Amino acid sequence: MFKYVKQLTSLVAMVAVLFTFTTETFAAKKSKTLKNTQKKGFVRCGVSQGLPGFSNADAAGNWTGVDVDVCRAVAAAVLGDANKVKFTPLSAKERFTALTSGEIDILSRNTTWTLSRDADIGLTFVGVNFYDGQGFMVRKNSGITSTSQFKDGISACTNIGTTTELNMRDFFNSKGISYTPVAFEKADEVVAAYDAGRCDTYTTDKSGLAAQRTKMSNPDDHIVLPETISKEPLGPVVRQGDAVWEDIVRWSLNTMIEAEEYGITSANADSMKTSENPQVKRLVGAEGEMGAAFGLDNEWNLRIIKQVGNYGESYKRNIADTGILPDRGPNQLWTKGGILYVPPSR
Repeated sequence: MFKYVKQLTSLVAMVAVLFTFTTETFAAKKSKTLKNTQKKGFVRCGVSQGLPGFSNADAAGNWTGVDVDVCRAVAAAVLGDANKVKFTPLSAKERFTALTSGEIDILSRNTTWTLSRDADIGLTFVGVNFYDGQGFMVRKNSGITSTSQFKDGISACTNIGTTTELNMRDFFNSKGISYTPVAFEKADEVVAAYDAGRCDTYTTDKSGLAAQRTKMSNPDDHIVLPETISKEPLGPVVRQGDAVWEDIVRWSLNTMIEAEEYGITSANADSMKTSENPQVKRLVGAEGEMGAAFGLDNEWNLRIIKQVGNYGESYKRNIADTGILPDRGPNQLWTKGGILYVPPSR
């Protein structure tokens, strides 16, 4: 009798453990952010206050750019429509507070992935959609063609509350060059100050310099110096604490990058359902149950590709064709000499 009771007790304990594990696993699949997003009917996306090629609004208020396309990809995945996005323009100083406070659910705003940002302030970076580095812009008539020609007393325009500001300080201090920072909260204020001659050089990510150069009164009067003084991996950010939402944003970006690798475009995505390549079929929802892991249907990634395009299409449309950076450089696929590389969807 005692032996029977002991066996029954062990069985009950095992069932309890299994039930707890199953319940916790099921709970882990839920996402408060996803639920709220589907209830509202739009994705809340924080973007820049205007950076051509990355996140920029036209006169009618229509947002375009590679950062914008990340949020549009998420909307296509979770709402079925890439246009269901509410964009909130944010300064560098405002961006993290807006995300941690719940004002937005994705920050896709040319933001550098660093240890302190990832670990200290309740944020999670979910990938890199643009590999960049900081540089300097000067006027051609200054005669400066290299940072090695910088002299004591140089003034430099930049943004407050950015890695750019810190990198600038480290650069000048390491060279033993005294300098005067001219810092502003808004990017357009920085551009206007430099264009008006209030500083000798303008420093930010090189992609930003190329983009903001198009806003100058005489763009051809300015050059970007060849030196790169930092690593700036830029990518989308979410709040910590919602692992499913984090995965949705991460794999929405990954889908765009991997689709380019396999030659899947917005034009041919449907026809790829009959591909003989299992990886291609998974990317267009014709094989496997990839959406179940996020609580989504099986064509979430197909909608991203059809409605937004692959990464190469987004880059061409927003950055190359606009003349900002025709050469993709490190943002070329790893199979073509770049460093753009994501984990496989399987």
